[in-house]
Amino acid sequence: MAIRLKERKGLLYYGLAVSYACVAYVLGFAALFSNLWTVNAVGTLLLAHAMIIAAYLIHECGHNAIFHRQRDNTRLGEFLSWLCGAAYGTYEDMRYKHFRHHVDNADVVCFDYGNVLEKHPLFRRVVQVLEWFYIPAHDLMMHGVMVLTSFVIPERRDQRMRNVTVILIRGSLFVALLVFFPKVALLYVVAYLLLIHVLRFMDSLQHDYDYTLTLYEPKVRPSHKGDREWEQEHTFTPTLSLRFPWLNLLVLNFGYHNAHHADMNLPFYRLPEKHRELTGNDPERVIPLLAQLRVYHRNRVRRVWSDRPEDYPQGDDYLAAARSGIGRVGGNAASFLTSF
Repeated sequence: MAIRLKERKGLLYYGLAVSYACVAYVLGFAALFSNLWTVNAVGTLLLAHAMIIAAYLIHECGHNAIFHRQRDNTRLGEFLSWLCGAAYGTYEDMRYKHFRHHVDNADVVCFDYGNVLEKHPLFRRVVQVLEWFYIPAHDLMMHGVMVLTSFVIPERRDQRMRNVTVILIRGSLFVALLVFFPKVALLYVVAYLLLIHVLRFMDSLQHDYDYTLTLYEPKVRPSHKGDREWEQEHTFTPTLSLRFPWLNLLVLNFGYHNAHHADMNLPFYRLPEKHRELTGNDPERVIPLLAQLRVYHRNRVRRVWSDRPEDYPQGDDYLAAARSGIGRVGGNAASFLTSF
């Protein structure tokens, strides 16, 4: 049976996005070997952006937005997970966790990272110091768990052979780079850190959800499951630009998050239209980029861990705090790439 796209228009948008991710990855990686630092710098940025687009394409695959058949979306998603370093666990685990996020209207997890930080204050302090220097240590902790997913999460013990195979393949390639081309290995790490920063920057202000440890407890009914009105009230839209909407394509329109939650089956190129339908492009319903950057900068240490209730505003208070750029808001370490 022939592979069929969900929409004819998708051939242009998804064709360009997938081609860009693959070509930019190859060109960006090749540029890391250059003796010119300017070429190295451009290559690092290009490689990082290729991984960013690959990550957001995985999100599109997870919603079966590209192809008619789920298995075709799965195959593409599995391939792309190798490009952005998310292949240690399974694509299906990523897809399942993200669907629970939409269905349960919560950040559904099974790993209590807040408890780890609370019980180990010295470790927490190290993470906070690194975060002050803009090293995304909190997310690196989560990605470290992802690398060892079958050894950390009991429900995934049957994935150990796959997990070890991926570790050996990716680990061997990285060690080879480190030994023979240390500069390339270092620049790859920089590109990967840029990927993490962009993904969590885009994720940090999209919800005021708390996380719930119910990923493997499907019988527990979430308090806001299926409540579409509550979902919209607690979902927010941190776009890169309303004045120049094409800029949002740098992250495949992921900032139009209210639109995405209003209809999670819409492909990324239809989200601006849905946003206009929902808001009439009212700027008061959007968190401006400058405010996002201020929040991201000012809360880079606080958002790692806090036991103060005032650091967790809800609903309209959250939106007002985020739009001001000075509020104590913003999540951390939540990503559709970390499937636990």
